[in-house]
Amino acid sequence: MNHQNNSFVFITGATAGFGEACAKLYASKGFNLILTGRREERLNVLKQNLEREFKIEVLTLCFDVRDAIETKKSIDSINTNIQKNITIVINNAGLAVGKGPIDTGILDDWNRMIDTNIKGVLHVSQCLIPILKSNKSGHIVNIGSIAGKEVYPGGNVYCATKHAVEALSKAMRIDLLPYQIKVTNIAPGAADTEFSEVRFKGDKTQASKVYEGFSPLMAKDIAESIYFATSRPAHVTINDLIIMPTAQGSSQNLFKQS
Repeated sequence: MNHQNNSFVFITGATAGFGEACAKLYASKGFNLILTGRREERLNVLKQNLEREFKIEVLTLCFDVRDAIETKKSIDSINTNIQKNITIVINNAGLAVGKGPIDTGILDDWNRMIDTNIKGVLHVSQCLIPILKSNKSGHIVNIGSIAGKEVYPGGNVYCATKHAVEALSKAMRIDLLPYQIKVTNIAPGAADTEFSEVRFKGDKTQASKVYEGFSPLMAKDIAESIYFATSRPAHVTINDLIIMPTAQGSSQNLFKQS
């Protein structure tokens, strides 16, 4: 794979967290970028900063991955010369909303998680896979979670969506095997991003308590792991990668120092 200013990396949810960290890391390696997200102002600032610092090309697409029609329209709008150079797709857009027993769950929270975490991956992948097939190569990275490996109290629907991402990664790997398109599932543990703030609906105090007493993963740690997976030789695929902070033994077990 040629990393010198012709390959494009397509990243969803690029305005914060893992997506933004991936954008910065791939830009520093000389890749061009297609960055998507719902916050247009953030996309534009990121585009300007990366183009200025790394002298690469950045295309921004402002849409919501939950909307299949909007997703297709946005991806179809990409110039065919750029489409031919898309080599990596990072399905990063995702979120947790709320935490508690199923019987007290809020339907809108469930729908947001299911529509973003599962349907969003499907909408983007369905539009981009034909492009990768015609390019006769490519690598899809789906951002799962430790919540896709084990279920924890109060995480029911979020955990279900991330289990679905893991299943979709396995299914994509089988479907795309004849086309030699790689598929990687990345499963982070506790990471300090906007994740908890979104889960607790803007309650910064509650969100900050999640990371008290230990050193969580940072967005950059996950970006580096994704880059590692996508920079292996053509005959090597990292199928699945679990990345945890040293202080975390499982989704529920954290060693916190008071």
